[in-house]
Amino acid sequence: MGELVRKRVRVEGIVQGVGFRPFVYSLATGLGLAGHVGNDVHGVFVEVEGPASGIRRFLRMLREQAPPLAVVARISVADVAAVAETGFRVVDSDSTGSRAALVSSDTATCADCLGEITDPEDRRSAYPFTNCTHCGPRFTIVRDVPYDRPNTTMAGFALCARCEAEYRDPANRRFHAQPVCCPDCGPRLRLTDSGGVALQGDPLIEAVAVLARGEVLGVKGLGGYHLAVDATNSDAAATLRKRKHREDKPFAVMVASVEQARSLCAIDDAEQAALTSRRRPIVLLNRLPDAPVAPSVAPGNHQLGLMLPYTPLHHLLLRRFPRPIVLTSGNVSDEPIAYLDDDALARLGDIADAFLVHDRPIHVRTDDSVVRVVGGRTMPVRRSRGYVPEPVTLPWPFPQPVLACGAELKNTFGVAKGEHVFVSHHIGDLENYETLRSFTAGIEHFRRLFDVEPRVVAHDLHPEYLSTKYAAEVDGAELVGVQHHHAHIASCLADNGESGPVLGVAFDGTGYGGDGSIWGGEFLVADLTGFRRQGHLEPVPLPGGTTAIKQPWRTAVAYLAECGNLSPDLDVLQRNANWAEVAALSRWGRHAPPASSAGRLFDAVAAILGVRDLINYEGQAAIELEQLADTTEAGEYPVSISGGPVLRVRGSDLVRSVVADLRAATPLPVIAARFHNGLAAAVVDVCGRMRDSTGIGTVALSGGVFQNLVLLQRVTMLLDRNGFRTLLHSQVPPNDGGISLGQAAVAGALCRARR
Repeated sequence: MGELVRKRVRVEGIVQGVGFRPFVYSLATGLGLAGHVGNDVHGVFVEVEGPASGIRRFLRMLREQAPPLAVVARISVADVAAVAETGFRVVDSDSTGSRAALVSSDTATCADCLGEITDPEDRRSAYPFTNCTHCGPRFTIVRDVPYDRPNTTMAGFALCARCEAEYRDPANRRFHAQPVCCPDCGPRLRLTDSGGVALQGDPLIEAVAVLARGEVLGVKGLGGYHLAVDATNSDAAATLRKRKHREDKPFAVMVASVEQARSLCAIDDAEQAALTSRRRPIVLLNRLPDAPVAPSVAPGNHQLGLMLPYTPLHHLLLRRFPRPIVLTSGNVSDEPIAYLDDDALARLGDIADAFLVHDRPIHVRTDDSVVRVVGGRTMPVRRSRGYVPEPVTLPWPFPQPVLACGAELKNTFGVAKGEHVFVSHHIGDLENYETLRSFTAGIEHFRRLFDVEPRVVAHDLHPEYLSTKYAAEVDGAELVGVQHHHAHIASCLADNGESGPVLGVAFDGTGYGGDGSIWGGEFLVADLTGFRRQGHLEPVPLPGGTTAIKQPWRTAVAYLAECGNLSPDLDVLQRNANWAEVAALSRWGRHAPPASSAGRLFDAVAAILGVRDLINYEGQAAIELEQLADTTEAGEYPVSISGGPVLRVRGSDLVRSVVADLRAATPLPVIAARFHNGLAAAVVDVCGRMRDSTGIGTVALSGGVFQNLVLLQRVTMLLDRNGFRTLLHSQVPPNDGGISLGQAAVAGALCRARR
């Protein structure tokens, strides 16, 4: 056998809660090697002993054959003295030291577990909490690391003899699976009325009956409560919408299978891959004209947000209920999702007719993730369950631990150390008190989970953002203010593992500008350490300030005044009788702050075309304008670009052309398309001028407006034709949900620059 060799091996990455120790055990014993494996606060530690040839095979296979959920970031190996050990063991975890272990995200039910719950002969038949090392709850049940059962919300469920045997059996896929359980020892399902009183009968069968009667069912999921109704029942969907105070915003729909999804939407290979991935996000898909879904599920929307079942409970429910179901966040409009049982009953009792609940506690509330597919790549719209807390790994280390507090709307925060930025789950809009509490509690949890004591706190420049005010109260840390649109571009850079410089196009609704004014249609020359504003949309007043955001017709009036088209015969003015007062208001700076906002330009055009005068959720007018556009139309409206060294793009030129075509009775879809195409051409024109003056040929696109696929695809096509290299988002959203990553990246770069 040759001389014995012993190696000490350290494996870092997502290697806890994913079956890595059982994998190492099986690998070592299969090769006839001795030693041990265990978890600690850094990841997985191994000592392995045997012939040199066996050790070499072991180290090669350690990376090449890692379990499906594992992400091996680094393997380090050191020589140690051989001790002629026999046998290989899984040893107790070591919880001492500074935490550096990564935590796995919650993962959809694997094929093996699905086979068990659908097998009438299996002891886990129809058991809604079946899981193994390849699937199940992770982040939402983890209280601390190392990832061991006592550090999860499964601590209160003592293993029965049979589950204990599986847990200890190296040949079983539940070997050291921390949430392992069965009907004898695990969580239990029950159905209650709206007041929490348990109802008689089989909970699943009775829950299906609730849906079949057209009633609203509350469902406790992985990261919180959902509200469910029959998605084909117009009255049921309308009732849910009324009780939830959600007037127009689309509901997500869960379907039992890809086949059922194809009966509702057109789905390509990349979209199917996103739907069926272990992350199981909501995927935004183009709706089929005859899709059997109630109009009130997604009123006026050509798309549906579909997802597949991701827990055994979902699978069991949809196997008994033959139709797609609405599965929307368990909250009243603008509140965070309910996740604590008593709170859910209190907040949702007037919405749900019954609750399908269980007794496994949820430690962290986590909404469903939302994605759309762009050019074959997945772009997050909301990054949460299934993705968090897996880090964004950067090519450079952070010299000091960083806390990034994010934006005010669509908030996420981030903590960073080493090479990792742990971007949080979706928090929401901080103007809501419960959301603010979720923000502060989430930061404390992440700081503890990843052992981050921030030395630098990054924040937005807006002095009234609650995230900014929170940053100012963190003791003993250096504050780094990051301009909003610089953070957008830095986020795109970090998303792509680059440091710049790039030509950054940051289009969104509003953000606090470097000069104290409202920005939102920005062309920057930027890297991670700084930026220069090279161009912007020409500012236009927002009559009534934030009121104009909720009433797009006000911005339409401002744009019509700007381009000299305030004619009383226009429909938008006839629909809004006090337009003249608003026009006068737009001339008063105090009550009509100027804004270079791309989002408000979309709002104005939407109102002029009669798409939407008032909005019920953020971005509604722009979303409906995008869906109106005829994507076969190649025409575009001209836009003048003036100024220097800071270029000014006249959005009012687009509005002038919109009005002219409207008067000429041009079809609205054609006008909407020409508007999108004209703005896209202007973006590329500005980028060309910036390239001429800087020599930079890479463009980063970020900001919520670039969730608009018509604009995004047109811009990227034109950039490609003109020889540019384009960076897009794929790990975090382009909207404000990605701001925290950008803030962290900027803070880290500034620290490195000082050193």
